[in-house]
Amino acid sequence: MINLRPPEGRASPAVAPASPCPPVTAEKAFSFISRGWREVKDSADADLRLIKDRANSFKNLASSFDRELENFLYSASKSTFAVPAIRSSSTEEIDFVKRLQPKLSEIRRAYSSPDFSRKVLEKWSPRARIRLDLSAIRNMVSEVGDDIEGLDDRETYRKGRKVGFRDFRWDWKAESGANEGQSSDWEPIRAFKSRLRELEQKNSSSVIENLKNSEFVEKVKSSLKSICKEQSDSKEVPQIDVPELLAYLVRQSGTFFDQLGIKSEIPDKIVESLCSKRKDEASMIDSDNINGELDLRIASGLQSTGHQYDDMKRDPSSDNKRHVAIVTTASLPWMTGTAVNPLFRAAYLAKSAKQNVTLLVPWLCHSDQQLVYPNITFSSPEEQEVYIRKWVEERVGFEANFKISFYPGKFSKERRSIIPAGDTTQFIPYRDADIAILEEPEHLNWYHHGKRWTDKFNHVVGIVHTNYLEYIKREKNGMIQAFLVKHINNWVARAYCHKILRLSAATQDLPKSTICNVHGVNPKFLKIGERIAEERERGEKSFTNGAYFLGKMVWAKGYRELIDLLAKQKNDLAGFKMDVFGNGEDAHEVQSMARELDLNLNFMKGRDHADDSLHGYKVFINPSVSDVLCTATAEALAMGKFVICANHPSNEFFRTFPNCLTYTNPDDFVEKLREAMSSEPQPLTPEQMYQLSWEAATQRFLEFSDLDEVLNTDRSNSSRIVKAKANRMGKKSASMPNLSNIVDGGLAYAHYCLTGNEFLRLCTGAIPGTRDYDMQHSKDLRLLPPQVENRIYGW
Repeated sequence: MINLRPPEGRASPAVAPASPCPPVTAEKAFSFISRGWREVKDSADADLRLIKDRANSFKNLASSFDRELENFLYSASKSTFAVPAIRSSSTEEIDFVKRLQPKLSEIRRAYSSPDFSRKVLEKWSPRARIRLDLSAIRNMVSEVGDDIEGLDDRETYRKGRKVGFRDFRWDWKAESGANEGQSSDWEPIRAFKSRLRELEQKNSSSVIENLKNSEFVEKVKSSLKSICKEQSDSKEVPQIDVPELLAYLVRQSGTFFDQLGIKSEIPDKIVESLCSKRKDEASMIDSDNINGELDLRIASGLQSTGHQYDDMKRDPSSDNKRHVAIVTTASLPWMTGTAVNPLFRAAYLAKSAKQNVTLLVPWLCHSDQQLVYPNITFSSPEEQEVYIRKWVEERVGFEANFKISFYPGKFSKERRSIIPAGDTTQFIPYRDADIAILEEPEHLNWYHHGKRWTDKFNHVVGIVHTNYLEYIKREKNGMIQAFLVKHINNWVARAYCHKILRLSAATQDLPKSTICNVHGVNPKFLKIGERIAEERERGEKSFTNGAYFLGKMVWAKGYRELIDLLAKQKNDLAGFKMDVFGNGEDAHEVQSMARELDLNLNFMKGRDHADDSLHGYKVFINPSVSDVLCTATAEALAMGKFVICANHPSNEFFRTFPNCLTYTNPDDFVEKLREAMSSEPQPLTPEQMYQLSWEAATQRFLEFSDLDEVLNTDRSNSSRIVKAKANRMGKKSASMPNLSNIVDGGLAYAHYCLTGNEFLRLCTGAIPGTRDYDMQHSKDLRLLPPQVENRIYGW
């Protein structure tokens, strides 16, 4: 019997004095027992290995001795010896060795037998039984067991009765004979296993019983009953036939037919012809409202199948205030329309304090800033933000209470514009992703490789600023490029916007678009107009200078049209002088051509249109036909000047003002110029001044973009309002999917895949490395490094 004692220096648990320490748990007892048994087993295994090694060493020694003896006898049998010592040995010694050899061989065979180890063990261990005296541990568990809380949970079942730890047999037997070398389960382990099985059966039965009586199951049952009821009721709805499905497909593909150049009358006739058969059979289609009745039929059929469709965005914020994010493609101090107008829009939208407004503008690295910004650069976004706020607050006269954020951008010398780098949507946090206003949506999304705007935002409005097709046609191979750009613009506008506003009809006709001037005039120009009107009422002469033109000095801004007009009518305009203000890339070519044609033009450096030196000019001439809505023209009208411009869709908004004189040909231009130079402009009425203001422009914007309804609705219901607004022509159910939305989603996914390929991006004119922002942008904007933000998982 082997006694297991605690290690030296450690008190026995059975005789430990009472203390405030927690009682010994059963788990600790089991751990102590198993650890002691492992130590005994390891010690026995080590002894057996040592015995085996000793036996092998004796066996090897006997074999070596036998070989030496044979060598000795062999050497003795020779007549002559090579070794002198052996040659001197006597004959008696050799005979003794020969008699000893059989005895040694017998001993070697006996001890090398495989049964030797078993016989030795049987001799020294007549009882093949090992008992472990665990009385100390048993007594310890017996004394402590009464004090253990929750002992009932540790009790086990044995032969139909409850037993505790003190009833366990604390011994292990290994019977000899037929079962030698095999062991049965230890008695505590068997009891513990049986208890676990019983607990598992009991818990599973109780869980199933509780699940049957739970409220969750009742709700599932009621839902299944309602679904079955809806399916049973759907039998009353007439089945939708194939002609109706085809008619619905043709009607939903109207914008696609428009892009192909197919007139809208042809799809309407197809729809009417497909629906005529159903009308004759069941009178389900009313010829006066085919579209509405068709939508109602499709919706009823889908509802009868139990289909539910909801395109609402998840409301991520509990704030009742709506959030408007204005994203533009330029920023101050670059004095361009896409930098100035979105800035004023943000200020006036935030002025009402009904919604939170964020203006998202591009951040350029220092090398690009030197190319774009005139004589000023910024070392940090915070520094540029201070400059922007100061500029706008000086002009609007109130605090610009909106947030300014930056996204990475790079300047393209070939396109003379800023291209976003990376996913622009990620710079609007999800809690603010409610309403997005994309200034120049086609420009922002040409190379956009990121999340779809309409997926992240509840309502997306695009505002078209630039007539890119007119600019591209002036370049080499311009007609081919314009054809491709036209379809790409249609593609991205349809995929990423819910609504598009075109400032004038001069822009490309995009899907989901409406024509409306949503730009106003800087309040500073209106104040100048009021001051000039007051001076005229007092009899003072306000206009002391003649005609002028102001604009960035590039050919596309109207300089080519201006030079052509003056050159053709040079004889009729003898003695006419004109001042030109502007800086730009084409300044040298423009001035050289004017000198070659001997035109009486005085070129000066570019100035702010509100500069005091420009107040005395009476006539502003703008012959451009590439502008969408010239900001300088609106500013000149606000200052009370005459404006002479072409009879072009881009000037449609200005025709309502009496001081706007439009011409249709060069001769008409000469007549309008003489009329303006020989008369005085009329003062603006309060109504006309209001039409030019940003207050009126903001009101028009809210109305035509559907934001007047969206902003006055709870954020969670905004998608439903927009959807209902888009479906005014017929009765559409909220549960009916829109095929147009499905097509738009497919276009967005295809665009995402194509813009992810760097080779295709470069082939279409993208700046290398603009799919993701670079390390310099991450440092300037304090973003994650590109390799961390855009991880690559092995492909």
